[in-house]
Amino acid sequence: MRDRPHYSQPGAYLSIITTPLTVHPPPLHRNPLPVFPAVRYPTPVKLPMLDPDLLLRAYAVGVFPMADSRDTHDVYWVEPKKRGVLPLDRFHLSRSLAKVVRADRFTVTADRDFASVIAHCAEATPDRPDTWINPLIERAYRELHQRGHAHSIECWEGDELVGGLYGVRLGAAFFGESMFSRRSNASKVAIAHLVARLRVGGFRLLDCQFITDHLASLGAVEISRAAYVALLDAALGAVDGAAAGAAVSEAGAFGALDRLFGAARRDSPDDAEPDELAATVFGPVSGWRIAQLLGQTS
Repeated sequence: MRDRPHYSQPGAYLSIITTPLTVHPPPLHRNPLPVFPAVRYPTPVKLPMLDPDLLLRAYAVGVFPMADSRDTHDVYWVEPKKRGVLPLDRFHLSRSLAKVVRADRFTVTADRDFASVIAHCAEATPDRPDTWINPLIERAYRELHQRGHAHSIECWEGDELVGGLYGVRLGAAFFGESMFSRRSNASKVAIAHLVARLRVGGFRLLDCQFITDHLASLGAVEISRAAYVALLDAALGAVDGAAAGAAVSEAGAFGALDRLFGAARRDSPDDAEPDELAATVFGPVSGWRIAQLLGQTS
């Protein structure tokens, strides 16, 4: 869940990779990725696809793509020197936000309209005149969604989509990409529902990528690259451990919340393949249950 940061000396904060990057061999539970190429396309006509498999392998080593603006035809790879994460066991649900969540001011669903969520996130707004989501990135993440590796949370007011977020699921890690809000508290409600979903699903890591005041108010913290890599390794390894019969019986299960409360619109077995999850629409789950899962019931 990131906006492009503005720093007087970006190099002090970001590693911006515009030339091929050689990556050291990762642990065995990661897919090896020898090179990240710079992706540059000089013409706006018929943009080629940013390879979804490359995206997943990039996330597995802590790297993600950004564009300079909505209209640019370049994509560069970024690895922050400081990483924003939201510890799932330390999510701060204030009394005021808990009240909004419990009141079901918004109808909250998951994966009902991924395409509209990412399109809203890519829109210019008065407080954010430009965006890092260009058509190349938008198309690639829609493909990841079709494969069951990208998910959205939607907040509805009647039939109008007024807030939401989307991100990438890999192992027991969820990488928050972007969020938007057209009503007060809509994005905060979306994050609260996401955190509850990730907790029930046995996730180990919610990666926010960059820290903001908005995210910090909900419990997000900034950690070093080394600390982040350790958390990422544990999150990717959790699914391997579950498959091998370890204590974690359901790690990285995005639909576990809905199976718990019967909110999925089609059967989504525990061992569903990622592309099977793309056909599942989740929710809504009542705000009262979400607040209860997050520890605020009064």
